[in-house]
Amino acid sequence: MIREDIRNIAIIAHVDHGKTTLVDQMLKQGGAYHENQQTVDRVMDSGDIERERGITILAKNTAVHYMGHKINIVDTPGHADFGGEVERVLKMVDGVLLLVDSFEGPMPQTRFVLQKALALKLKVLIVINKIDRPDARCEEVVGEILDLLIDLDADESTLDNPILYVSARKGTATLDLAQPGEDLKPLFESILEYIPAPEGDPDGPAQVLISTIDYSEYVGRIGVGRITRGSFREGMQVVYTNLETGKTSPPFRLSGLYQFDALKRVPAQEVRMGDIVAMSGMEGLSIGDTVCDPACVEGLPFVKISEPTVTMTFSVNDSPFAGREGEYVTSRHLRARLMRELQTDVSLRVNETDSTDAFEVCGRGELHLSILIENMRRQGYEFAVSKPRVIYKEIDGKKCEPIERLVVDTPQASAGAVIEKIGRRRGELVHMSGADRVRLEFLVPSRGLFGYRSEFMTDTRGEGIMSAVFERYEPVKGDIPHRSFGALVAHEAGVSNSYGLFYAQERGTLFIGAQVEVYEGMIVGQNARPGDLVVNVCKQKHVTNMRNASASENALRLVSVHPLSLEECLEFIDDDELLEVTPKTLRMRKRTLSAGDRARAWRNQQA
Repeated sequence: MIREDIRNIAIIAHVDHGKTTLVDQMLKQGGAYHENQQTVDRVMDSGDIERERGITILAKNTAVHYMGHKINIVDTPGHADFGGEVERVLKMVDGVLLLVDSFEGPMPQTRFVLQKALALKLKVLIVINKIDRPDARCEEVVGEILDLLIDLDADESTLDNPILYVSARKGTATLDLAQPGEDLKPLFESILEYIPAPEGDPDGPAQVLISTIDYSEYVGRIGVGRITRGSFREGMQVVYTNLETGKTSPPFRLSGLYQFDALKRVPAQEVRMGDIVAMSGMEGLSIGDTVCDPACVEGLPFVKISEPTVTMTFSVNDSPFAGREGEYVTSRHLRARLMRELQTDVSLRVNETDSTDAFEVCGRGELHLSILIENMRRQGYEFAVSKPRVIYKEIDGKKCEPIERLVVDTPQASAGAVIEKIGRRRGELVHMSGADRVRLEFLVPSRGLFGYRSEFMTDTRGEGIMSAVFERYEPVKGDIPHRSFGALVAHEAGVSNSYGLFYAQERGTLFIGAQVEVYEGMIVGQNARPGDLVVNVCKQKHVTNMRNASASENALRLVSVHPLSLEECLEFIDDDELLEVTPKTLRMRKRTLSAGDRARAWRNQQA
């Protein structure tokens, strides 16, 4: 049976192509707000970090009503590091809106998410966004999308579907560029016409595949998924099972059922086949489990999530300042928090190590792990992390490493520098196009991109755009230099002052200012030359009873202090260094704090 009154769609795209802005307008024109209600931009980006950084990190559910139909919408992340979020929510929908920027065209993540949607046989509706940009090139972008669809072996129905031209910011859509749109009516009508309605047995035994896990302090774990068969009622007995593990839970009573409507979760007495629902009352429920009627226990297959490519070591903080700022500082706290993250993040892996104080955490990229670190420090955790490393695999007896498809958009004047730097990092140029602004496409080892973003922004004077997505594993390419400079390392414990910093700044770039507590072995700046240099930023000026002849000698000015963000710290640190993370401070340090011990270890290594 087909349920005609519902459509389930996901909006997929590359980062910054306007998914969340389009959802804003769909909510406004779908009657989610009352007249004159005050709203905020990107309302679906509800997390603090999401609003601060302007990116979507977690997939979110919402729903609008149009012409007697309910359209369930899933807003997905656009960054490659959060591709696992996209992969799992695609099991909840029957079709996708593929959003593409009218200037940038298909980017690496566009290919990735489209490939996943086509593999699940989902219907694809192509939407060209930002058509009001002065540099829009809609016709060329349409050609690039069609080339991509053919390259990915899309069926003829996808190629025959209409292409919508949208300005998400203005809230307009049209099927013909010659006739400007007035509202999103063409988009809503295309969704109803070309996205199939959910299909299944409404009278069979109840069954729903859990694609997302939420948590509430009041009701505990909340599972979100689309009902594939039958109906659920509040208070009914259910079990959950997992097709992969074969484990089945004891019967539970459904304590709560909710449906999504605009920005709210609305309690429901009964939900039916085709509905996207949230349900509570089941302890231990995980992503990929199937909730079903105890009389008919059948697990549903879950999508295979792509494997992590980057790993870092999270360990208990053992610096001289350990325990000063964090609320949760022990290995027990650290382990419990990482295991809790596993329950909601299907792309993450946590492995035990030889030490009880350290854990190996594997993710999809540096940003994926840095968001986890930022969330943990905001929750009061204190710990240390190592430099990110790639995960190697052995394939056909050869050691292989992850290769990424890197797309760079840069002014022509900077293209030569970018090609040279990527070549030095073992990247291979596979495509080049454009005149005033050049688009370069590389296949480059993942480890070659560690620490490159800041260098790239310098080379392109802030005008370049770069994005990468995992492509495949290939045999290891060879050595890649990590950094061509050393660190300025504090000589002793104390408080930094202007006098000590003034003489240290001649050696490189400082990361700290005056009146900052430091300890021996803490990194306080970047050396202008290769190799580390020990500096004394706590050095005091000797006081005498002699008056200085020149007053200018007393005016010690610091040229510049460049405090590093979390991502910049992860890019900076080397194998023999750690990043100390606390709720208030980020400190980089040497693993071995004593300069004498480091020198002895280096001599032994040379011998």
